[in-house]
Amino acid sequence: MLQDNAREEVLRNARLMMDIALAVRAYTVEQVKPHFDKQLRDVFLPQTVPAFAATETLSHIQKKYRDYGYKEATLNPTNPRDRATDREADIVQQFRHSPAFTELVSERSGGTGRILYIAKPIQISNPACLQCHSVPAAAPASMLKVYGETSGFGWKHMEIVGAQVVTVPMAIPVMKADRAFTTFMASLAVVFLVVFIALNVMLSWLIVRPIRRMSSAADQVSNGDFAVPEFSDAGRDEVALLDTSFNWMRRSLEKAMQMLERGDPSAHE
Repeated sequence: MLQDNAREEVLRNARLMMDIALAVRAYTVEQVKPHFDKQLRDVFLPQTVPAFAATETLSHIQKKYRDYGYKEATLNPTNPRDRATDREADIVQQFRHSPAFTELVSERSGGTGRILYIAKPIQISNPACLQCHSVPAAAPASMLKVYGETSGFGWKHMEIVGAQVVTVPMAIPVMKADRAFTTFMASLAVVFLVVFIALNVMLSWLIVRPIRRMSSAADQVSNGDFAVPEFSDAGRDEVALLDTSFNWMRRSLEKAMQMLERGDPSAHE
């Protein structure tokens, strides 16, 4: 359960990063790019590209949280840094083969331990994107000066061209879960130890000690020593009943011995 809770915590962090990236993308498209459309004819500003804006924003978070990652992995990107690795290309192909999947969550091993990643497909749902990615002739000349004409083209409407991939380390949450489990088990062991000691003390005081005392008294009475005081028969538990029975037996035995000493014939019957 603790491991599952740790994984859920990691997954929440990953989805939070993904939502931040989507929010930056939407903000760039809706409120930034429209103000620079005229300038883009002469000077290409990558800051107006949603993918660039999201990647740059998340890179500032990665400076503080180095084990966290975000990438817009694309099979045929305009910006070389967005080119998908073999592992990321497999993720893109999974989305292409299963268009109904809108999210992919899995784990892999990394240099710092287990890493959870969450991915969403990048699909060309807005026809306006094809202005820069259909053919070089349709792209702004200012963009071609920066990135050239060899990559980032040939995209089609509704085609899945890449995947947004967020990676979040699981080492810290898992370590916390292990620590919580260790603390819980240690606390449980202490509780059992205390209960065990308390039960043993109670058993020794309430059962073993009275029975040992009764056994010693029985040895003395069997040897004819009736100077042993009677036991207190107060209470209703089994030990009190045993005390009462022992007292009756002691009295009967003492009377029988007295009768034998007086030579009473009835003592032999």
